[in-house]
Amino acid sequence: MTFATINKGMLLVLALIVPAVSGCSGYRPAPKAFHEATIQPYRLDSGDRLRITVFEQAGLSNTYSIDQAGYVAFPLVGAVPARGKTLQELEGIIAGKLRQGYLRDPDVSIEIDRYRSIYIMGEVGQAGQYSYVAGMTIQNAIAVAGGFSPRANQGDVDVTRKINGKIITGRVSISDPILAGDTIYVRERLF
Repeated sequence: MTFATINKGMLLVLALIVPAVSGCSGYRPAPKAFHEATIQPYRLDSGDRLRITVFEQAGLSNTYSIDQAGYVAFPLVGAVPARGKTLQELEGIIAGKLRQGYLRDPDVSIEIDRYRSIYIMGEVGQAGQYSYVAGMTIQNAIAVAGGFSPRANQGDVDVTRKINGKIITGRVSISDPILAGDTIYVRERLF
């Protein structure tokens, strides 16, 4: 066997190994907007349940859910668009609609009664849908799902999040905060 034959063989092996190894690390780190979303005011979406209080109007004060289309069905005024709004923006919208022939000066207050769920998949004890709690980190969410499986990559995870109407996936540390509606995927470790 000649030196040239050995070199050609090594090049062939490298040509096959390099794409395979680079495919293992072919992920997209989380973009800047991904992290900025965790410090922005909370944006409402389908699945959130709200406690809406109209002061001195007991008949209007109740809990209301945001439907799949992103609306809250509110008495007197009908469907109110809520998807993508902050609590303060929705308070203003409902108060404005109530001013249009129903109440002279409505005082509307909205609180989150229950956040939309988070989803945990992959190498955890019990994958599934779980309740979100404000301030939750990825590590907290994994603990709720029964912790890591023996084969889990415990360094970082992939999180899918809706930002400004777009679905974005990024790889983040397990100490990062999560948002309501996030999907967490714990990958299997290579070795």
